[in-house]
Amino acid sequence: MMAIRLAIFDWDGTLMDSIGRIVACVELAASDCGLPLPTQQQIQQIIGLSLGVGLAGLFGLEEGSEPCDRLIDRYRYHYLHDDTPSPLFAGATDLLHDWHGRGILLAVATGKSRRGLDRVLDETGLRPLFAASRGADEANSKPDPLMLNQILAELGVAVDEAVMIGDSIHDLGMAKALGMASIGVTWGVHDKARLAEFEPLLIADTMVQLRAALD
Repeated sequence: MMAIRLAIFDWDGTLMDSIGRIVACVELAASDCGLPLPTQQQIQQIIGLSLGVGLAGLFGLEEGSEPCDRLIDRYRYHYLHDDTPSPLFAGATDLLHDWHGRGILLAVATGKSRRGLDRVLDETGLRPLFAASRGADEANSKPDPLMLNQILAELGVAVDEAVMIGDSIHDLGMAKALGMASIGVTWGVHDKARLAEFEPLLIADTMVQLRAALD
């Protein structure tokens, strides 16, 4: 479909099936803090944003305030201890190895913190495949394109040689703000209609379709 040098992936909902775990941990954190429980759909809408921005917006709190910081702390506690399965999506590892083997640079731009991202990169054994990565505490929250700019600068790749791949409007909005091509995937938080609003080159319904995009 296209010839590129760099594929930048979102993590949660794109490579890893972690939506259920995120929802559960937000619910547990809200209960700990005596806050009303949002619906699962409401929680899913903040996945991909930095934790502070997402939780502050979801619960009507001021980012950086004591109530928001306590909520974040409880979320992080539960995320470390919750046993909700969060496997990689079927076919994700094969896709990454295939593209890496073909000389395509791979990177991650995620709403996870650096600590959280490092943990999953090591747990999955995928760290050696990625040439660069950025977490939410190293740049502005999506859809601000700062983390994409940082990755491009680090790797010396032009914006028209890269593609952003993600499951949310936050991912595609970040790419569109920078004038970068994007590919949406429908196995995460946002459906095809919402992703299409950001004019991606492709919306993939399966990992096979995504893998074929760069053939």
